Amino acid sequence: MSEPMVHPKSILVQGISGLVTNDPAAGPGLTGRLRDAAVVVEDGRIAWIGAAQSAPAADAAVDVDGRTVLPGWVDSHSHMVFAGDRAAEFSARMSGTPYSAGGIVSTVSATRAADDPELLAIARRHRAEMIAGGTTCMETKTGYGLTVPDEVRSARTAQAAGFDEITFLGAHVVPPEYARDPDGYVDLVCGPMLDAVAPLVSWIDVFCEEGAFDGAQSRRVLAAGQRKGLGLRLHGNQLGPGLGVRIAVDAGAASVDHCTHLTREDVDALVGSDTVATLLPACDLSTRQPAAPGRLLADARAKIALASNCNPGSSYTSSMNLVVALGVLLCGLTPDEAVYAATAGGARALRRHDVGVLTVGARGDLHVLDAPSHDYLAYRPGVPLTYAVFRRGVRVV
Repeated sequence: MSEPMVHPKSILVQGISGLVTNDPAAGPGLTGRLRDAAVVVEDGRIAWIGAAQSAPAADAAVDVDGRTVLPGWVDSHSHMVFAGDRAAEFSARMSGTPYSAGGIVSTVSATRAADDPELLAIARRHRAEMIAGGTTCMETKTGYGLTVPDEVRSARTAQAAGFDEITFLGAHVVPPEYARDPDGYVDLVCGPMLDAVAPLVSWIDVFCEEGAFDGAQSRRVLAAGQRKGLGLRLHGNQLGPGLGVRIAVDAGAASVDHCTHLTREDVDALVGSDTVATLLPACDLSTRQPAAPGRLLADARAKIALASNCNPGSSYTSSMNLVVALGVLLCGLTPDEAVYAATAGGARALRRHDVGVLTVGARGDLHVLDAPSHDYLAYRPGVPLTYAVFRRGVRVV
């Protein structure tokens, strides 16, 4: 749905049974949860937060009638600029065909063939779907064009669709025309393609995996992006143990995403770094991989995010409600840990401080659940619990 362009001056959200602030100074525990709370949003930002009986007056008021309020989800990993689908590939996988990175090429073909209005319509539709599910800050990537003009087109499409953060993923897979010269393709990614896309994006990413890019190639891509002033991200350790985590940590990457197959050394490296381990449990479920070791990471005190990895091949869902449930049910996180990872954790993976928390000065992004606590996300998986969504203080759902 389209978002209104005019913000109300101030709005009081009251009748909140439980308010997740993610601020330990505001309330107890990891989520800083307040009971019987209220929030005032003014000019798109949190202006006041506290006990309902102390709430100041505002120009307008909304009573959520005993429901739970969280920060809007921060989805720090998605692939929303694409055309076509891969339903047949999914069905084959459910019949026993193993997942491999090579399936991406079919989406590349469909994306190259799509015209600009079609790509933009698809990206806007998926972004609207994300907002309807409570996601108020979202990253997306290029990576289904894999030519200079198509990667530029993908970045511009993501901008036009309204995504908060855009990542250059020219190093997604080696396209068919470079099958016999993968290092030549890396030259293109690190040279003319990066030069053309860099002004349109904030991040660079690389798929460090068997069938995609090896360790040396991955290091080259990250180093090239760093020289351009881009933040660093990396897909790693999805299909088996590998170098991804160590390369990400060594490079000072903001996040390493998937982390399905980790060694003890990988975990120790993450714990000793500022790199966030972003878990993508909907992808693990769809590809029939083992669940990422969330409990191991949490017990070691690693920094964790949860994200959708919404894409047409390996995780075609934008539901962060589902992702949080899977983080609990499959990855072993507690409900508090999973909600934190999908909000403040996602913000940390994007190096942002204005989202994923409900504190004075933060963006006025609220997700109202039709439930008395956030435990219900895992307790009632699959049930549509999103009741209302505010983005920058404007009710959009």
